[in-house]
Amino acid sequence: MSGHEVILRGLTPLVQAEILFGLQQRCGRDVITHLYQLRVFTRSLRSHGVATIVDVDASTLPRHIRPLVQELQAAVSESTTGPDSEQHKDIWNMRVFGHGRKRLDFTVVAQPWLRSAAKHWVLEELPLRRGPNVVAVLRDHVNSVAALGNSLRLHRPDDGMDPAALGRADIVAFLNRLRHQESAGDLSAYQRRKTAQHAALVLRECRALGLARPGRPLAGLSQEFTFRRHDLPPVPKDDAPGRALPDSVLTALIAALDRLEAAGGRDIRVAVQLLIDTGRRPAEICNLPWDCLDQDRDGKYALIYTDFKNNRVGRRLPIGDATAELLIEHKQRVRDRFPDTPLAELALLPRATRNRAGTQPIHDDTLASAHRRWVDDLEALHRPDGSEFDKSAVFLYAYRHSFAQRHADAGTPVDVLRELMGHRSIAMTQGYYSVTATRTRKAVDALAAVQFNGRGEHVWSQARLLLESEHQRLCVGQVAVPFGICTEPSNVQAGGGSCPFRFRCLGCGHFRSDPSYLPELQDYLDTLLRDRERVRAATELDEWARDEAVPSEAEITRLRQLIRRVQHDLDALTEDERGQIEEAVRVVRRTRQTVHLGLPTTGPQTLDPHLETHR
Repeated sequence: MSGHEVILRGLTPLVQAEILFGLQQRCGRDVITHLYQLRVFTRSLRSHGVATIVDVDASTLPRHIRPLVQELQAAVSESTTGPDSEQHKDIWNMRVFGHGRKRLDFTVVAQPWLRSAAKHWVLEELPLRRGPNVVAVLRDHVNSVAALGNSLRLHRPDDGMDPAALGRADIVAFLNRLRHQESAGDLSAYQRRKTAQHAALVLRECRALGLARPGRPLAGLSQEFTFRRHDLPPVPKDDAPGRALPDSVLTALIAALDRLEAAGGRDIRVAVQLLIDTGRRPAEICNLPWDCLDQDRDGKYALIYTDFKNNRVGRRLPIGDATAELLIEHKQRVRDRFPDTPLAELALLPRATRNRAGTQPIHDDTLASAHRRWVDDLEALHRPDGSEFDKSAVFLYAYRHSFAQRHADAGTPVDVLRELMGHRSIAMTQGYYSVTATRTRKAVDALAAVQFNGRGEHVWSQARLLLESEHQRLCVGQVAVPFGICTEPSNVQAGGGSCPFRFRCLGCGHFRSDPSYLPELQDYLDTLLRDRERVRAATELDEWARDEAVPSEAEITRLRQLIRRVQHDLDALTEDERGQIEEAVRVVRRTRQTVHLGLPTTGPQTLDPHLETHR
């Protein structure tokens, strides 16, 4: 016998067919089979005279051939079973349900009635979900039900075997046990809440499926054995920036993408860059098909992806030209690597192993591991204030949080951002806006100490000492105008479009400005100076028309004085204070991007030539 042969003589025809079928399945998945392992297995089969390889106990075989034997057994089992027969087992082969080489173990649920209910629930959920993480999500729910069953086993004299004997006290005991596990450090606050949420969901939906009727798994279960709305601990309100990455950290990561490509390859780098640019979930990016880019008649690009979490196929996300160019370039690279694979089967980010045709996408766990190594090898990351940023907070999903926070800070309407992010609950989307509001409030209070009126005099310096109600009253009693805010009542009531003084802001006592408006103030001054020279040089104007059109020297002087006073006040600050003001200016200006800062329009009868010249 040569080193390239395996002798199947002496085995039953059925066993020979099973081995050949299993090898065929492995070859179809681009799995390498070492012949020396197969020889050891066939010798064991001949010595024991088994009728089918499914009956072989793999644990009795040498350790180095167990994976091969288990895969051959799985392939044979899958060919002889289906969903109808698999659902009666306690350990499901999820390939039978179309979810790959995974197992779902129900033996973790101690009580037979509760285990049966969990199976019914999973069977109902499977057709409704898609994506690579379906089994992991369902496993989390089954484990939460197992935690409920374990609580019943520990404190019930009958180990929770009789559903008719259960009541509200058993739910309370379960919740107290979770609280104890959290205090002991066995569970995080997040895990505690999710465990209770999942158990409550499965129990509630099992009732809705009619499993509490006579003859069904939950028959006799009391209505008192249920979770109430307020049983779960409330999510703590967090006004911090949450898990969104600071701009300085994100900038440093983008600058280091070349190092990621050198360490992990081009596919890994493109995947991370797409996560940053698009804010999609990791699984959504990893499973992008090759043909995932579309261009409309206006030349604008959109990313076509699947929202696995909400079971929405063919979602469209507008993307910028730079992201589109990245995709176009990478698509050509992938096509050059796999020229013979049909485009409909080709993955945008093909995995590196067991993938001769390029049809298998990279797994998000592989991406997460490569990303973690890259981040850990980088130099220290710093916040805008110079303090060091914790690298453990840089994970794949943080790019999604950062994407959402940037949109919230830029003033994207909450309903638009909800649709953009694919959130089921608008409350989840609103969390990003609460961060924006808190950050903006802090920035506004910082700028209040350096706020001026049109004469360059300090105003509202006591803003940080105001009660919350007073702060709110001031907010509703002012409106945005060019170069600042206006507190004149009639103009505020009209939304800034009905000034009784024809928008002479610089000479009005109701006008306020601060350092965040310096670019607009300087631009307005330049505009006035240009208009003055242009009008003076005009030869086609009568004298009275020239006098009306030329900007007044008083307005120019007042504007120069205001700019000098603001700049002088900033120069007098310490370095730390100036840094705080600069950060506040950055936050406020970003928020102000959605506020119309153009000059308010007035009717033709009150049109002022001074305003018309620099509108």
